Amino acid sequence: MIEITASGSAYQRGLAQRGAAPVETVRAATIARVEEARASGLIDAEAVAYLAAQRDFHRDHDPESLAELQGIADAFGLPEADLFAHLHLGTLRDLKRGGVLIEGCSAVAIPAGPEGPLVFKNRDFSGLHLGVQCVLRHTGGDIRTGEILSLGSLGSLAAWSSGINAAGLAVADTQVAVNRHHVGWLRYFLMPRLLARAATVAEALTMIRSLPHAGGGTLVLADRSGATAAVELSAGGVAIAQGGLQWRTNHYTDAATKGETLGAEGDRIAGNSHQRSAYLARVLPGRDWTAAAARALMATHAKADGTAEGAPLCQHGGDHDGGHGGGHDGAETISSVVYSCHSGGMEINEGTPCLGRWQRMRPSV
Repeated sequence: MIEITASGSAYQRGLAQRGAAPVETVRAATIARVEEARASGLIDAEAVAYLAAQRDFHRDHDPESLAELQGIADAFGLPEADLFAHLHLGTLRDLKRGGVLIEGCSAVAIPAGPEGPLVFKNRDFSGLHLGVQCVLRHTGGDIRTGEILSLGSLGSLAAWSSGINAAGLAVADTQVAVNRHHVGWLRYFLMPRLLARAATVAEALTMIRSLPHAGGGTLVLADRSGATAAVELSAGGVAIAQGGLQWRTNHYTDAATKGETLGAEGDRIAGNSHQRSAYLARVLPGRDWTAAAARALMATHAKADGTAEGAPLCQHGGDHDGGHGGGHDGAETISSVVYSCHSGGMEINEGTPCLGRWQRMRPSV
């Protein structure tokens, strides 16, 4: 796993990605997708206008993220505007009513247990990102919470997938394809700011409520005290559940937001989102969850005979998931991560969790 340690301003932290992988590898996972989207007509005049409005919003409310993105663009000599568009590809597909996921994921927050509160997640994404996944250690600049330890991808902002800060706040996201988007905080920009500014779930929720959101996606959060929350980032107003076990897959569950979830339309990840969520509802309660138990849970596969005894939390195209091929854009589980709110550290597995390639990363201080 690529690991990058960076301190200083947001721009300097972005620039620190320089040399971590070949430019062409990063390009293939980012702006090459934007070029394909442009050629297919996805990025039309309406999309360009939306992206311009999104840039204005983030310039007003989250200039640090734009500065970090500019640093990343300069690190690889890639156009910043295309990196910005890449972060919005899921949103742009939704605006065209594509209803297709480019990123899946199952994410869980545990309030208490023998090892304290935990947040864990399977990251389901294109296999292209196997070559650019990275662990980032960020300090300095606008970060008020000590070191941030996060999982992301080269060419994108820190905590693109999940992260934890030195105060013990951990956050992980999932994507939801939705029929409603507005100009607002994109969650890929939101997550690093939450970790930079909030020490607790309560502080994070205050930030989340403070501004409108672009829509699409969920967050699960936990902090050192055992507070937890799940947030459905609807463009019409966030839906927040607090306390106890929290989990989300790739659809909205709140009565006020669930009608916004677009149909799966043959996409494997979206198609089994309800199955994964129902499985978690059955197995999460009544257990003392440890990191080891979380690792085992994330390696769960569907039964080949289609029975409901298992669920495809571990997504890949082999026999383990009943012989199904990869989802849209070759989506599969490319990593898994467990965050300990007490220690501030993470355990991470690159590739499918059933392979058991786990390594532990502790905070620097």
